[in-house]
Amino acid sequence: MHYTLLFYENPEDFAARKDPSRQQDYLSSWSHYVHALRKSGIVVSGSGLYPPETATTLRRHDGEMLVQDGPISETKEQVGGFFIIDVPDQDKALEWAARAPVDAVEVRQNIPSIK
Repeated sequence: MHYTLLFYENPEDFAARKDPSRQQDYLSSWSHYVHALRKSGIVVSGSGLYPPETATTLRRHDGEMLVQDGPISETKEQVGGFFIIDVPDQDKALEWAARAPVDAVEVRQNIPSIK
């Protein structure tokens, strides 16, 4: 079964990606986790995402699509990246999510592709 792990990061985490004095620590915190995921053979795909301020959101309002700069939610944490993994069950997906170097990970089972 495929599960998507959505990693939520706060503004300080996004800033650390670009700050030369903190970038190495930020990348190091992810390196062991990403290596372990890939070595396990369960990774289907994954990627980091650009910061929330680079997002464009489409919303339908009264039948019209409105374009908004920025993310949908105005919460402190935003999605910073994801992995799609192939594991036997949700318990195994949760085990991998718990190993991530962030404070919040959303785990969702993927709907099988329609053929």
